[in-house]
Amino acid sequence: MQLIDNPHFSALKTAAEAAKQYQLAALMADEKRSEALQYTAGDISLDISRQKLSEADLALLLRCAEAADVAGQRDRMLNGDAINTTENRPVIHASLRHHDRLQQAEWQKLSAFADKVRSEGQYRYVINLGIGGSDLGPAMVSNALAAYADGPEIRYVANVDPAHLHDALLACDPKTTLFIVTSKTFTTAETLSNATLARTWLEQAGIDPAQAMAAVTAYPERAEAWGIQAAQIFDFAEGVGGRYSLWSAVGLPVMIGVGSRHFAALLDGAHKMDTHFAEASLAENLPVIMALVRVWNRNFLNCPSYGLMAYDQHLDRLAAWAQQLEMESNGKGVDRHGKLLQLPASPLIWGEPGTNAQHSFFQYLHQGIDTSPIDILLPLKHGPLTLDLDWQDSHDRLVANAIAQAEALAAGSPNQDEPHRHFTGNRQSCLISWPQTTPNLLGQLLAFYEHVTAVCGFIWGINSFDQWGVELGKSMALAIENGTGLESFSPAARKFLESSKGL
Repeated sequence: MQLIDNPHFSALKTAAEAAKQYQLAALMADEKRSEALQYTAGDISLDISRQKLSEADLALLLRCAEAADVAGQRDRMLNGDAINTTENRPVIHASLRHHDRLQQAEWQKLSAFADKVRSEGQYRYVINLGIGGSDLGPAMVSNALAAYADGPEIRYVANVDPAHLHDALLACDPKTTLFIVTSKTFTTAETLSNATLARTWLEQAGIDPAQAMAAVTAYPERAEAWGIQAAQIFDFAEGVGGRYSLWSAVGLPVMIGVGSRHFAALLDGAHKMDTHFAEASLAENLPVIMALVRVWNRNFLNCPSYGLMAYDQHLDRLAAWAQQLEMESNGKGVDRHGKLLQLPASPLIWGEPGTNAQHSFFQYLHQGIDTSPIDILLPLKHGPLTLDLDWQDSHDRLVANAIAQAEALAAGSPNQDEPHRHFTGNRQSCLISWPQTTPNLLGQLLAFYEHVTAVCGFIWGINSFDQWGVELGKSMALAIENGTGLESFSPAARKFLESSKGL
């Protein structure tokens, strides 16, 4: 069922017309309402009191979720039903976070290899070659847990642009560099192109690539045929989508960087959120509430974009990860039955860390004509910092800025005499906070956003777990590389390609 067919859609449209007239400053002054719009799960707190949303609106949205069978679809996903209908696959990434995984042979092989690389000290650098979900997730987690890293330096190379691999190799010694080739299919063109260059770089230095390369893939036989020894190939199931794969063997570079104990804590945190998502009522369920806010803004308040502003420098790659998570999952034009969507689904996701973003695009957020709701994400305590300096004042300033931005966006500052200083306010945000960014907390936060994406898809009536939209450009690029089928390209494209030869 598409959102437009939901029995509560018309009532929500009517409610939204009234909500467009709400003044957030007045809503926020209602202490009872503000208290009612606070939620917690595990160590994460969610404050949606700065949304153009009444308690009655939220109750109506919850009835919409019930009519969309969000609980049933959630249960089918977590039970391993084949809800990815276009590929006839289950969606099993949450199972990777179960505690019993730590007793399985897959985990034992993975963690043993990571611990061996860390303890032997042969490798100073580990370079992960991947793209999309084979890069964005683990790269984001490595950044987020930098304070816990005590292994080799982890670098990530994704772009087929030769400058990316070149620059990563400049400071490396072939004798002390390990490559991890991460590709679900082990056919990803960009990744294999970089892997071939890396193999040549090792061979030119007299290093056996079979010893200095590992692979992570759902097709281990392809990696072995490519030249990587079986003992250094780590597999995962096809039912693990790329953008959900950081919990699998795709997280190997993270595990090498921070150790298997901290990686297990990351999994444990995600499992805590999985348990909350599975067991909490819809009215108290953090991912469900957050998804309803996103749907409300996207489809009823007509906000086409949504920002994530993490006031934590270690989360500087969170928005990039969330872009793939939401937009590859829900950037769809048809429903689960192949029928054209009557309403748009995924918003455009974007963002940068605070306070940096305040000095770049917050002007647009405060005074632009368009409204873009945002999440403001904030740890209440700074992470472990090794240098012996008093960091507390800086963190207090960070907290002050985060709260001030949320309040300023909502309340504004009228100044009709000086229009350039006039702030209308009435711009919505959610405040998401937690005690400190630890591996366990990061797991909770990432699983939270994963489930938000899934619930939005359930409500929109789409398949959030395929990504056929990335295939067309790939096939056309392959045609150019092979020199076949170019007659279907435009004259301008053919002329450009011809003029670029030999440059």
